[in-house]
Amino acid sequence: MNRTAILERLQSELREGNHIIGVSTGTGITAKVAADSGADFILMLNSGKFRQMGRSSLAGFLPFCNSNEMVMDFASKEIVPLVRDTPVLFGLNANDPTREMSLYIEEIKARGFAGVNNYPTVGLIDGVFREALEEDGISYDREVEAIRLAHQQELFTVAFVFDEAQAVQMAEAGADVICVHLGLTVGGLLGARKVVSLEAAKAKALRILTACGEVKPEVIKMIYGGPVKTPVDVQYMYSNNTQIMGYIGGSAFERIPSEQSITAITRDFKRLGKLDEDDLMVKMLSGITRHYDYVEFVKEYVAQNYSEEVVFADLAKVAHVSRSYLSSLFKKEVGCSFQNYLVGFRMQKAAILLQAPHLQLSEVSAMVGYPDYAQFSRMFKKLMGSSPKQYKSNLNTKT
Repeated sequence: MNRTAILERLQSELREGNHIIGVSTGTGITAKVAADSGADFILMLNSGKFRQMGRSSLAGFLPFCNSNEMVMDFASKEIVPLVRDTPVLFGLNANDPTREMSLYIEEIKARGFAGVNNYPTVGLIDGVFREALEEDGISYDREVEAIRLAHQQELFTVAFVFDEAQAVQMAEAGADVICVHLGLTVGGLLGARKVVSLEAAKAKALRILTACGEVKPEVIKMIYGGPVKTPVDVQYMYSNNTQIMGYIGGSAFERIPSEQSITAITRDFKRLGKLDEDDLMVKMLSGITRHYDYVEFVKEYVAQNYSEEVVFADLAKVAHVSRSYLSSLFKKEVGCSFQNYLVGFRMQKAAILLQAPHLQLSEVSAMVGYPDYAQFSRMFKKLMGSSPKQYKSNLNTKT
């Protein structure tokens, strides 16, 4: 996939109101699943491989191996042949003294990579060590030059930047994507211990992206790492601005989810027979009456599944009682039919969600189990006395 085709695809995504997503990884399964799930490009960075070894991303900056050799070896064998329809980018150590960069970039292109990214980068190094590197000619300027060379060879380029000056340098060098690197990703067992807050990160990102936008308005602007590690974090960074056009993640896509899911499933298998008695699925499988009464089961099920289709007859089957008996029991104890209870519960949830300024009415409708907005609007007005639109408007007036 050539640079022009990649840019046309990304610009099409942006025109449709979508954001761009890049995934950094060191393993074929993550690359394949990410590509199949809609990732716009895949970054092959040495730190991704070290994460698969159970090491921190910081290992990518230590003298454990030759970074370029590592990336070329695993990415050209495991990733490029596997991911055919999604651009795969080479994490290029531009300060490698054993490579003539122009020739090496030609080799990268010949091996099937669609582009390059400046990683590992001296931008993540500071203090006395950074000064010593700069004195020895190991500098960020060489990363800028590598991006320039890749651009001249018509490769797609993603540049990690850390301040306004670097953003301008990379934009002038022809970078297609300027990505503000906010530091190593926080969270999980191997995450960085110290990170800036989301608010500070957002302010920093906007300053940097504004600077590069003045030089190259058409450049795609993205963020990476630091405190931004969940979809909620990313949504916060996107909110109330049009500067940030996408997100690139590494640990957020593979290390942290892997740690969490493997930890949870290992513990569950280890403690078979001792599963959490508060888990609704455990109660459903082992029998409702062992834990509490039928009505409480129905109410808890609604609380956890109100956004999905809830079939009362299915609940009766799980409880091993007839539908008519459960219906009669529920109405007697709660004072209304199950259907009225479910609708009321959903409308109360909707009233809370309507307070969120960035949620569309149709989104609220779907979130409380009504894919048909017209039906949702009728039910909301019937119970709450006004349409969802009027209700939201009244909230805005009060504030």
